[in-house]
Amino acid sequence: MKDFSKFEELINVKFKNIDYLKQAVVHRSYLNEHPDFHLPHNERVEFLGDAVLEIIVTEFLYKNYPDTPEGDLTNWRASLVNSKMLARVAEEINLEKYLYLSKGEAKDKNSKARQYIIANAVEALIGGIYLDQGIKKASEFVHTYMLSKLDDILENKLYLDPKSKFQELAQDKVKVTPHYRVLGESGPDHDKIFEVGLYLGEELVSKGAGSSKQEAQVDAAAKGIKKKKW
Repeated sequence: MKDFSKFEELINVKFKNIDYLKQAVVHRSYLNEHPDFHLPHNERVEFLGDAVLEIIVTEFLYKNYPDTPEGDLTNWRASLVNSKMLARVAEEINLEKYLYLSKGEAKDKNSKARQYIIANAVEALIGGIYLDQGIKKASEFVHTYMLSKLDDILENKLYLDPKSKFQELAQDKVKVTPHYRVLGESGPDHDKIFEVGLYLGEELVSKGAGSSKQEAQVDAAAKGIKKKKW
């Protein structure tokens, strides 16, 4: 059995009912191999945690930024609760070490699917904290690991997706609106990879790849920001 005492110490939550913590880290795949496990998988508590996280972040933004329009607050909130942020938090608290996964899932370490599993487990953990100790303790966790990153997000405009950010910077710095061209496609229909070029006028700034044109454009924009050192 896993020992959660160090984990509880790290996140500063001593669970009254340890099963709330354990359930938060049970992936569906584990139960396929261990049908007699005494707890269900974490999807229901993740559903709850998602709502708890959203209300904590929304209330914080609403109260602390009274003059900011709701459109901006929506973007800020999205940057605080998206899967990338959740995966970052999971890494900080070493949550992956405690997951109950099938043997197959346990081997699949660096895939997108693993990132989603980890991100979902953070939401489930927030749900578990809420069930065990209420909104105040859940709020403490969210403030420590997510809302503490808001200043950095605002300062570096991380709430803008790379495409929006590159466009804003390009218009500001060189007075040109960027555009994208599909440079190529590869792979079978069910698993296509698109290559897209990001242009300023006729200048090819960067190339991106992805399983959709949109994904490839985002990749190209992120690379373009780095290449231009913007």
